[in-house]
Amino acid sequence: MKINKILVGVAGAIAVLTAAGYYYVFILGAPQFDPPQEEANTGLKFQLESFNSQAMNAVRSYGVILPPGYNKNQQKRYPVIFLLHGGHDDARAYVDKYAILDVLHELYKSKKLPPSIVITPDGNDNRGSSPLYDPDYFDGPNGKLGTLIGSELVQVVKSRYRTLEKPQFWALGGLSSGGWGAFNIGLRYLKNFNILFSHSGYFIDNSGPQNSPQQIVKQLSIADRKRLRVYLDAGQNDTNFVVSTKAFHVTLNEIGIANVFYTFPGGHGLSGADIGWNYFHKHLKDSLSYVGEQFNNSKEPAKTVQKASAKGNYFNN
Repeated sequence: MKINKILVGVAGAIAVLTAAGYYYVFILGAPQFDPPQEEANTGLKFQLESFNSQAMNAVRSYGVILPPGYNKNQQKRYPVIFLLHGGHDDARAYVDKYAILDVLHELYKSKKLPPSIVITPDGNDNRGSSPLYDPDYFDGPNGKLGTLIGSELVQVVKSRYRTLEKPQFWALGGLSSGGWGAFNIGLRYLKNFNILFSHSGYFIDNSGPQNSPQQIVKQLSIADRKRLRVYLDAGQNDTNFVVSTKAFHVTLNEIGIANVFYTFPGGHGLSGADIGWNYFHKHLKDSLSYVGEQFNNSKEPAKTVQKASAKGNYFNN
């Protein structure tokens, strides 16, 4: 009898833990135990907007963060930054998880990034959001996300906001699978984006070489290679992503595309100063500083970084 009670108790405990784990991962989205601390008064606002997407045959959403003073000078136009989220995220992730308002506020104050229009698309495909798979950042059986982000949303943003037109003033980047998506889409739409960046992303996708930036980039014309600017980083804990990112960096060097590549402590995870949301919050400052340099030097060739970062390891070959 006692053994039966013990077995019942153990089974009950396992059921409770399983249910709690399911709720934590599938319902809550595995929230960070120690998320980035947000500053209360950045003066910046996040707004969720929507539009009718022909590519996805649905109403789609995106977030927008307008630069300081946007409404004061009605003649001024601004550069644009698209930020793609990772798996089990949505258009609000950069605000709710990665404290992007604080990052932008700091970079605007230090003038490392000129005031910009920041767009956070909902990158989920027709399957919706799930921790079991990454978004399909391409035109495929689960929807035309490549067309949605690389072309359709670009035109929506140009029609609704005062943007600079030339592609050297447009950047597209992301984290994790959003990093892969930024390159898988961006390399097809260099007429819209000349600056691409990735945080602990990957460059070969299991959907095939047609959706692997490692292969796509080799097909670019010499003219496209010359105008492309790339920032890459990977968390040292993310061994596979480090390998994938370094291999992509080597390819970029071989075909003459200007790029920088860093490895930093940490990576994906649930808790720690350099882990998970904190990793992406911290290193968005690095990627967006790089983007700012390209915006500011848009009429000049991008300067090659030759020294090691104070925060991580820089690789030049």
